[in-house]
Parts: sequence; C-alpha cells; structure tokens
Amino acid sequence: MHDLIIRGGRIVDGSGAPERSGDVAVSGGRITEVGRVEGTARREIDADGLLVTPGFVDIHTHYDAQATWDAHLLPSGGHGVTTVVAGNCGVGFAPAAPDRHEWLIGLMEGVEDIPGAALAEGIQWDWETFPEYLEALERFPRAVDIGTQVPHGSVRAYVMGERGARNEPATADDIEKMYAIVREGLEAGALGFSTSRTMGHRAVDGEPVPGTFAQEDELFGIGRALGDSGLGVFELAPAGAAGDTGMDGPDDMLREVDWMHRLSAQIHRPVAFALLQFDSRPEQWREVLEICERTRASGAEVYAQFAPRPFGVLAGHQTVANPFLGMPTYQEIADLPLGERVARLRDPEIRRRILSEQPRDRQLGFASMFDHEEGFAKLFPIGDPPDYEPSADQSVLAIARRERRSPKEVLYDLFLEDDGRELVLLPLMNYSHGDSDASREMLDSPNTVLGLGDGGAHCGLICDASITTYMLTHWVRDRKRGERISLESAVQRMTRHTAQLYGMRDRGVIAPGYKADLNLIDLDRLTLRRPRMVHDLPAGARRLLQEADGYVATLVGGEVVMHQGEPTDARPGRVVRGPQPAPAA
Repeated sequence: MHDLIIRGGRIVDGSGAPERSGDVAVSGGRITEVGRVEGTARREIDADGLLVTPGFVDIHTHYDAQATWDAHLLPSGGHGVTTVVAGNCGVGFAPAAPDRHEWLIGLMEGVEDIPGAALAEGIQWDWETFPEYLEALERFPRAVDIGTQVPHGSVRAYVMGERGARNEPATADDIEKMYAIVREGLEAGALGFSTSRTMGHRAVDGEPVPGTFAQEDELFGIGRALGDSGLGVFELAPAGAAGDTGMDGPDDMLREVDWMHRLSAQIHRPVAFALLQFDSRPEQWREVLEICERTRASGAEVYAQFAPRPFGVLAGHQTVANPFLGMPTYQEIADLPLGERVARLRDPEIRRRILSEQPRDRQLGFASMFDHEEGFAKLFPIGDPPDYEPSADQSVLAIARRERRSPKEVLYDLFLEDDGRELVLLPLMNYSHGDSDASREMLDSPNTVLGLGDGGAHCGLICDASITTYMLTHWVRDRKRGERISLESAVQRMTRHTAQLYGMRDRGVIAPGYKADLNLIDLDRLTLRRPRMVHDLPAGARRLLQEADGYVATLVGGEVVMHQGEPTDARPGRVVRGPQPAPAA
C-alpha cells in the first residue's frame, strides 16, 4: 500500500532522459516506484495528459526575512518551486548583533528593494548567530523547503562593526574571525557563503554593500572556510556584472573571473557568479564563459548564474518605476489610490499639463528619455499574457512613428490601459541585440546554471521569480523569434542541475529513493499572467506578484502544497541543512 500513486502522467524526470508515460508511487515522502505501478494507494491522482516533473529548485532568492512569516514563499511557490536557496548577494539577517537590526534592514531594503517597513514589522529577531537563525527558520511551519547561505555583509558588520559597514579594509584578525563565523555557519547547515562586489548594490544610505571592495586576502581567507570544511558554494555578484565600471573599468568582469578560478582551484569548492549581457560590452559574456571553459582543467568549478529572459524593470502606475513621476503635475496626484489617480490622469487638462512638462527628477534608466526620443526604443508594453521578448516594432517609439504621435503621448496612453494596470518593460540587460539569443546560448553552456530570479526581492520593480514558468512557456513552447529548447532540457535545468550545484542530491529527479517533490502541469494551458501590485506584506507594504494558470498541483514530500494555483494547508517543508546524500543505488 503506497501513500500516493500519480497515474498515467507524461513523466519528464529531470535527468535529461526523454519524456515517457507512466505512474509515480510515493510513500513516506519519497518516490518508491516509477513506471507501471501495480499496487494500491491511500490516494490516487489521475495525471492523464499532464506533465509530471520534479519540483523546481530555485537557487537565487532573497526570502531571508519572508521565510519567517510566509509558508509558501510566494511568488516562487506558485511557479512550481519546491526548494529555494536564500542568502544571496552578500545580504541577509544573520549573524545579527542586537544593535545592528535596523542597519541590516536598511542594507536589504537598499540592495533588494524589500520594503523596510515590512522587514521591521515581520522579523522577530529571535536569533543572533547564524546557527540560531537556522533554528528560528526551523521553528516556522512551511510548505516548501529552504536552504540559505552566510552573507558577507552581515558577517563583516558583526565582526568589524562600523568599519565593516563602511567598507574599510579587513585586518588579519578580522579575517580570522570572519572565517570562524562562516565555518560555524557551514557546519551548522549553511549551503554556502555569498558576497557582492557590484557598485549597483547599495544600502539605503548609499553605502556599497560591505565586502564590495574586499581584497583577495579577505576573499580567500573566508573562502578557506569552505575548503577546510569541504562544504558549500561561494556565491557572488561580481564587479562589472551589470556593466558598472565603478572599480577598475570595463574589464572588471574578466579580472573577477580570474580570481574566482584561482579561489575555486585552491579551496576545491564551486564558485557561482551572476552573468548578464549588457549594452556597453554586448559580447563580454561570451569571453567570460570561454575563460570558464579553458580553466576547468585547473580543477576549478566556476559557474555563471544567468537569467533566461531580459533583466530590467517594469514601469507603470503600479510600480516605483514611472517616468512621469518626476513631472510637477504628476507629483500633485502621485499619492492618490490607483483608481483615483487614473481618473485624474484621464482629465484632458491634467494630460496636457503633464505632457508639456519636463521631469524634476530622473530615475531608473529614464534619465535621457525625454531629451532623446531614441530612449523610447527600448520600452515595450508587456501585455497580458506578458511578452518578454518583444520585437523592435513593438516598442513605444515604433508605435509612435506608426501613429504619427510623440512617444511621450503613446507612453502616457499605454500606462492608462486596463485601468492603469498596464506595464511597460525596460530591458536593461540580456537584450542588447533586441532579442534573447544570448540567453539561448547560455542555456546550452556547460558553464552556466539557471538563476537570478530574485524571488522575494525588487518588490516594486521586478517580478522574475516566474522564470521557471517562463522556461516552459517561452523557451519550450511559444518562442517565435529564434530557436527553442527541448522540454527535457528545460526541466533538467530547473531541477537536477540546480539541486546538484548546492549538493542537494536527494531531489530534482523522479526515481526511486528521491524526495517526492513533484509538479503536475497542464502544459497546453500553462500561462503567465501580467504582474500586479498587492499590499500583503507586513505593515501593508507593497510587492509585485505574478500568477500562472496551468499548475494543477505542486507536491513537497508527497503532500500537495499548491492546487490549481491556490495554497493548501499542508506544511511538509523543511530547512535544508548542508549537503543531502543521493539515494542508495
């Protein structure tokens, strides 16, 4: 007698093997049989016509705080994700000295755009050390599994106080203390250590993330904790990752890759870093991956985390990115509720005044837009369902030229569509040539790993936690402007591949002995919805959510945690502590 049998599904098992029809039996939270299951079960699910995949493993999230109040970790939990890894980019909430709580909130708010009011109200701070933080996570009932990493910013501030927060150089004694904290965290169950070196990551006070300017003695001294323990991934947002040149210039990324490979070869642990395509050096990503390939012979394991769709911001009346926000007339009504604001914006006199004005403030990539109309060439109405790979003739500028109107007028009217809920995509990265062909090449590279969804972060600007759904809709089924990928490859990228990087060898594959984290998906019906703004965080703070149709069920440990897009009351999730062994053969 099994606990559960899923009957007659289209099994895509995560290994890369071809799709096959069959049953999946589950007992005690583990998969027990795959194929033709003859036995009986306490519960059966008819999966005829449905994809059955492993649960998706998202290795780049920022649920460090949300994991203490949200059991389902939405939006990720609504997109087939059953395991998340938090603590990325050097920011998090442990270790946390009692007098540093407010500062840590400001760091996360500045770097990851998570409202400080939500963090201040939602975090209970019943920990100080990293092991105590893991214990606090374990006390909260949860639907999905979570693992986390020791963040450099928190460690630096804990050891060095204000010197660490202000990026002063670390002494040898500082480095030894940081080494001890990171090793303690790894031995308690951290999945790795993370840091950030990009100038785009700053606290609310404008100060770069602690560790941004860390020298090699500090980076290698802390990295030694991973080597000595034989545990964890060294994760980072490197200098130059977003095309920023605030440190040494346009070749920052190439210099960063050099020390990453030397570090990985020395400590015999994987290094994973963010890689994006950007306009100032549109082919540099290719050079970086070539270096990764050449240096693998030295014993290094260095992987580029990449996003499989344009990396940018969503602009509109719902979001904090809105090029009209700087207009004096708009500022008079900016604080009105959306419905009232839209009504005022439809007033012909208000429209005339705003369109005749120049912005007082310029923000988020819109600085030159009202000076040079070519700036509108990279703004695209996203629609519902959203289109993340639009063609040039879909841009605001192209629409304006066809309609013989000013781009400013077109943008104003687009923002008012669907009662002010329409969004416009500004693809800042991964769209340098007007398509996603760079991401398509990265999907085939053995030196890349899928990531950068940033679940839980960028609450007012972005909602990329849905990239798992996008992999199946866009890259497998719908892409029209270029080559697609196979269903088997897409699933492997989101399951076994990501799980194994972080040593979670007990999941990501549908085979006997593996954890029964599973998705049942109606691929024909699978549809991404346009992101929408909600105010459901603690203190009523805002965030963008994005739903999808077509997820029939998501199971964690054999229990249904999401059904037809709605959370259930099941709480089988756990904190993943350290590497998880593969099932015995």
